[in-house]
Amino acid sequence: MSYLELYRTGELAKKISVLKEFLEPCRLCPRECGASRLSGERGQCGAGKDAEISGYGPHFGEEPPLVGGGGSGTIFFAFCSLRCVFCQNFETSRGRDKYAVNTTELADIMLELQERGCVNINLVTPTHYIPQILEALLLACEQGLKLPLVYNCSGYERLKILRQLDGIIDIYLPDIKYADKDIALKYSQISDYPRVAKEAIKEMHQQVGDLVLNEEGIAIKGLLIRHLVMPGGLAGTASLMKFIAEEISPKAWINIMNQYYPTYLAHRYPEINRRITFKEYLEALKAAEQASPDFNLIY
Repeated sequence: MSYLELYRTGELAKKISVLKEFLEPCRLCPRECGASRLSGERGQCGAGKDAEISGYGPHFGEEPPLVGGGGSGTIFFAFCSLRCVFCQNFETSRGRDKYAVNTTELADIMLELQERGCVNINLVTPTHYIPQILEALLLACEQGLKLPLVYNCSGYERLKILRQLDGIIDIYLPDIKYADKDIALKYSQISDYPRVAKEAIKEMHQQVGDLVLNEEGIAIKGLLIRHLVMPGGLAGTASLMKFIAEEISPKAWINIMNQYYPTYLAHRYPEINRRITFKEYLEALKAAEQASPDFNLIY
C-alpha cells in the first residue's frame, strides 16, 4: 500500500512530526480554531488530546468496491468539524457516543480489522485526529498492516494537511455537500464549505486519480465522491455534478445517496423536515448523467 513505502524510508515518521505541530494551536481543519489540545483544551469540533471513537468493526453498508467479502474495516471517530443540523450520525459527530483510545490501542484495532478479513481500514471523520491516527499507523506497519487506507471525510479539509497525506492515503472518500455558501451556512454553519471542499477534492484526485479496482472488484486506490441528495434540491446537485465532470474527472466514481432522513435538529427547518421524493432522486441521477455519461455512478 502507499504508506508502506513511506514507512520503510522513514518519511512516514517525518510526516507525523510535521502534523503534530498542527495540534497546538490546532490548525488541522479549515476552522483553524487554535485550541491548545495537547494542554487539555478541546477544539471547536469537540476533539481533545486523545483520539476518541464510537466503535469499529467490519462494515457491509459501504459502497460495493469498499466492502468485498470481508467488509470495510471501519473506525468511527468522534466529533466533526461541521455542524450539520441534519447529521445522519449525530451521536458520533457530536461526541455523545465515544471512548478514548491511545496509540497502541488504535494500532491494535487496525490489526484486528485486518485479521478479521476486512479489505481496507476505513477512517471515518479522521481530520481532527490525523497525527494520532498516523502514529498508530506507524505502529501497525511495524506489525504487518498492509490494507488500503480509506480517508472517509466531509470534504471540509485544509490543503496544507492533505498535502502531508500524499503517499499515505490510498482511497479518498469525501462528501461534496453543497454548491451554495448560504445553504452551507444555514445547515452546517460553514459558509466557505463549497470553495474549500472543491479545492480539497481537486487535491485528492491529483494525489490518487480515479478509483482503481482489482480483479475481484475491490477498490485499491483512487477517489470515490459521495453526494447526499437533499429535499427541494437544496444541495445544488446539478451544479456539483458539472463541477466534478469539468474540474475533477468525467469518469469520476460518485455515490448519489438517497438515504437522507430528517434527524437530529432537522425538525427545526420545515423545508428539510422530510425524506426526499423518488422524483427528486431521479432528477439528481439525471443531473449526474447529463454532466457526464461516463461517470461511474453508484446508487
